[in-house]
Amino acid sequence: MSQIIGFDVRDAILSNGSFGPNEITEISRVIGEDYSQFKVLKDAVEELASREDRTPATAVRLGVGYFVLGQYRESAQTLASADSGALAYFYLGRSQFELKKYDGAIASYQSAQTGGYGPDLCALAVAESQRRQGDVAGSLATLDNLFGAVEQTAEYLYQRACTVAASSGDRDEVTRLLERAVEADGFHPGALFGLALENDRQGNDSVAMEYYTRAASRFPAHVGSLLNLGIMHEDAQDYGKAQQCYLRILEVYPTNERARLYLIDSQASSDEFYDEEAQKRRDRLTQVLAIPVTDFELSVRSRNCLQKMGIFTLGDLARCSEQELLSSKNFGETSLDEIRAMLTSKGLQLGQLAHEKAPPEPEIDTTDMSDDELAILERPISDLNLSVRARKCMVRLGLNTIGELVRRTGDDLLECKNFGVTSLTEVREKLTPIELKLRGD
Repeated sequence: MSQIIGFDVRDAILSNGSFGPNEITEISRVIGEDYSQFKVLKDAVEELASREDRTPATAVRLGVGYFVLGQYRESAQTLASADSGALAYFYLGRSQFELKKYDGAIASYQSAQTGGYGPDLCALAVAESQRRQGDVAGSLATLDNLFGAVEQTAEYLYQRACTVAASSGDRDEVTRLLERAVEADGFHPGALFGLALENDRQGNDSVAMEYYTRAASRFPAHVGSLLNLGIMHEDAQDYGKAQQCYLRILEVYPTNERARLYLIDSQASSDEFYDEEAQKRRDRLTQVLAIPVTDFELSVRSRNCLQKMGIFTLGDLARCSEQELLSSKNFGETSLDEIRAMLTSKGLQLGQLAHEKAPPEPEIDTTDMSDDELAILERPISDLNLSVRARKCMVRLGLNTIGELVRRTGDDLLECKNFGVTSLTEVREKLTPIELKLRGD
């Protein structure tokens, strides 16, 4: 669709000119390119709401305006008494969807289609509502009944990706569909968020940030993209940009509890004293300590001994004393000299960080556990589907399995950077369905 030259957001809401899908798309485009236009839209909607001579046709503009502002309850109430046209029904359905009234949303979309609104758009909206209410088979059937050009659109490919994820969980197919969606529309918020999340999980931070940033450049921005982009800015210690992300969410969704708490956490972090040079030194040391011992030319005997002792990085060696190494079977002075030389090449010494050696992980009493329960402890933490913030904390703490997680206390987790009460509550909620708790809970 071509852009409307000289488009005016205020005029689109308050004038008696044409008002349909093209104008609504332009409102979103203009605000995405210039966020100051959000206040223009808000002021225009408030002015229209204050008019006493409102007609059913005017109510459509007002109801859609409320929807774009994120005021879904007001939008649904206004559109329910509008002109009963196809546009009113479609955005009534979208408002009901956001309010989780999926049956009402489906009925409204069907009325919109009967009234002449784009049948493919209505069908895609119905499929999304069906999936959200748990009818994955119905959603897939609705998508399967669509043919032709719509099958190559970003929205169709995105909805099919979401439905595949909810049914088979085939991540490869989901990723292929999302990539095709972004090829069709390089700024589809949902598809970009899906690809960003997948790259985030795989540790491809730069790619994930690029996708999150593109998704956040549109309006209304994907809330998940803004939240996760804010977290990535926090990890880079760019607290100002992180706070901008959270504030954008709260401006449209003032009751979003997670964004509010993340904003508070970010503001607290930015107020802390920060020694940049000291942090750089710590970062360099952390990188060196993480180097695997397999990166060095070691004798087979030394390599085997280290593996048996559970020593995999230079950091593990720096936390280990000479006596501990020599106590290992087949580890002698020759191997010790070899290890010393390796550490010296990186400016380290045996036992240098012995004081940091973590105490052994507390054991879990598994005597009364069934085989299925024991298997749960061996499952990766990724199976819990934690938010990005909580998941990054698990990485920082070196926790890989659910069993390792439940050996930690809530206080242990709260000591991790950017991990607050909200994330702790999330972890506890994810453990409850599998009948597990953190140590001490």
